[in-house]
Amino acid sequence: MSLSVHVRVVWLAGSIALGAAAHAADITVVGLFQNKAVLVVDGAPPKTYAAGSTVAPGVRLIAVNEAGAIIESNGRHEAFSLGEHVNRNAPSGRASVTLSADPQGHYFVQGQINGGSARMLLDTGATLIALPASEAERLGINYRSGRLLYLNTANGQVQAYRVMLNSVRVGDLELNQVEAVVQDSGLPVILLGNSFLNRTEMRREGVQMVLSKRF
Repeated sequence: MSLSVHVRVVWLAGSIALGAAAHAADITVVGLFQNKAVLVVDGAPPKTYAAGSTVAPGVRLIAVNEAGAIIESNGRHEAFSLGEHVNRNAPSGRASVTLSADPQGHYFVQGQINGGSARMLLDTGATLIALPASEAERLGINYRSGRLLYLNTANGQVQAYRVMLNSVRVGDLELNQVEAVVQDSGLPVILLGNSFLNRTEMRREGVQMVLSKRF
């Protein structure tokens, strides 16, 4: 298939298990175009859906970008990044999410912070979730009302603010009241740090990382 500069196709292994109230019990995202996604619904042949299309009763494709697809199930929006698998049938009924490493071994995830879309890098070396100031502003976080502090980084000391996030969502995992820091400079991407990760159980399966809600 030839691609123009405006279209990119990505074949995925990730599948989305939707709630029992929705007609579609299982949806797999197998391809991404500009404003379109190729979905397999309940094992049927792949079909291309445009953003805004109804996939099944109670299930709608909201938006598509290079990072993945946003799907609405019974009024709730969820963002799914490349290779991400969401399992609602985790042991003991706990929510879990499986992340696939990129070629460099990094785990990126398309999630939500305070209800806004956020692309994050899993970082077990970060004490708290860390956000660049530009991302905090985009998400409507009034970080300058937080506690001022200074962090020592590889590039020297930087100014930061300690804040409390109302909610952080990764796939089907959602935690409330999560501590974070917002840095004025020196941070290119949101880091999903231990203030979120320590409230989950982490399990590595080959190149995949499984997070399950602990409490």
